Amino acid sequence: MTISRRALTGIAAAAALACLAPAALAAKFNLKLGHAVNTTDGQHAAAVKMAELVKERTKGDVEITIFPANQLGNDAAMINGVRGGTIDIVSSGASNFNGIVANTAAMELPFVFRSAQHAYTVLDGPIGSGVLNELTPHGLKGLAYWENGWRAFTNNKRPIKTPEDAKGLKIRSTGNPYHIQAFKLLGMNLSAMAITELYTALETGTFDAQEHPINVTWSSKFYEVQKHLTISNHVYSPLMLVMNKAKFDSLPADVQGIVVQAARDAAKYQRELNAGNAAKVVAELKKSGMQVVETVDMTPFQKIVSEPIAKAFAEKNGPALLKAIEDTK
Repeated sequence: MTISRRALTGIAAAAALACLAPAALAAKFNLKLGHAVNTTDGQHAAAVKMAELVKERTKGDVEITIFPANQLGNDAAMINGVRGGTIDIVSSGASNFNGIVANTAAMELPFVFRSAQHAYTVLDGPIGSGVLNELTPHGLKGLAYWENGWRAFTNNKRPIKTPEDAKGLKIRSTGNPYHIQAFKLLGMNLSAMAITELYTALETGTFDAQEHPINVTWSSKFYEVQKHLTISNHVYSPLMLVMNKAKFDSLPADVQGIVVQAARDAAKYQRELNAGNAAKVVAELKKSGMQVVETVDMTPFQKIVSEPIAKAFAEKNGPALLKAIEDTK
């Protein structure tokens, strides 16, 4: 059978298009997102949800690859990576940004939020947006606040029911200076340490105690090396989801909007997930052998720490931000 020159040209064109098809289907933008916790944590679920929403809403033009459990380095390294452009997005505790923007510390002060809804109203409104915008001169685009959760004490010595029970415990702290001040006011002995080193430090007795949200105590398996848990809820701990500013600015305007909205939608998804799982996590921690104090009067703790901490923050940063948080209904 003889094939005409015209037919041969058509076959060649079709073959060329077939070769190009995979490239045409590839994402136009590939983003790397890093975080510090295991894939069983709600933070990872939020990252997965955001990636799904972005891919769906951009019709595959934007792919987000997630690197959990410090695969891209610890929190400080990942934040530096985002600022330097080697990582695109990071989710990290607000305390890890204190050295960049001092006002981020206000988002994680002991007893600053009266309830979860109070925290969400502040973080999702103009106050929270204003603090995120303070990151801009430092090469970061603040996208949203995800949730670490309400922090709770664990330790290997005794149940914590009163401030007296906390005295003398060796506790790991974040680098947040106001967390450090609070634990000192409670008579605790403390040092700051990255979460990546904490399990071993608890196992070897370097620390008696630590404080993280119960979901992190569960996902990081601290229950294996801690005996007592007190649902103290002394700090609401938000996560800050930030992106390299230059990378964000390089995206088309419609894609920028999709990324921001997906980040915020993932925040709501994660909060609902965490709230729905809280009772189950406590039950699992009990089943693991932890002795749990579920109800404790935190008023005596608050009386010891709140006023000195508010004074210290205001002396350094002014009173306006804390007043705005307090006045938010």
